[in-house]
Amino acid sequence: MTGVGPVHPPEYFRREDESSDAAFYIEPRLVVHIDDPAILAIGEYFRHVLPPNGTVLDLMSSWRSHLPADHFKGTLVGLGLNATEMTENPQLNRHVVHDLNADPVVPLGDGSFDAAFVVVSVQYMVRPVEVFTEVNRLLTPGGVFHILYSNRMFPTKAVAIWKTLDDGQRGQLIASYFTASGGWDPPTTQDLSPGPPGRSDPVYAVSARKAVGSR
Repeated sequence: MTGVGPVHPPEYFRREDESSDAAFYIEPRLVVHIDDPAILAIGEYFRHVLPPNGTVLDLMSSWRSHLPADHFKGTLVGLGLNATEMTENPQLNRHVVHDLNADPVVPLGDGSFDAAFVVVSVQYMVRPVEVFTEVNRLLTPGGVFHILYSNRMFPTKAVAIWKTLDDGQRGQLIASYFTASGGWDPPTTQDLSPGPPGRSDPVYAVSARKAVGSR
């Protein structure tokens, strides 16, 4: 596949394991899913793009958010599947347990956040366009949604299309979610991978700003 268009057939989002995500993630996994250099690269990215005193949403949150401790002094809200993991996250000010794959409507108010991000979890979204639409609703005017991704995954829970693409095409796929959901400025993609190829986990960022006039 050489590119991804704005239309996403249902078969893109089938998974080997279609059992309940809430059941799959019921046991806390207090481990990181990318290596230390990749984590540091994400932290440096956040240092430059997140408002240091803003209200930020960590979507599909876990026990670590990878924000640089000496930079962010605002309010960080986590939304994820496992309460224990989020309770163990020292950077979250509060958290919400919610399954986006079962219900993409986020139980939070319009314009509640200055920025939002997802770290190495977008590959598990089965209704991404609906989720991206919701994030647009949650952001203040000019707020930015940041998607950080690598090549690591739980293969049985990753959607089918993700597993057929290379890293560059995955960035195109994420950009197509922004386009299809509407209300965003054109997305940008950055390669944040640390060091020579193959020496660390790769890491990339796709982000877009909420368009002026978007509700």
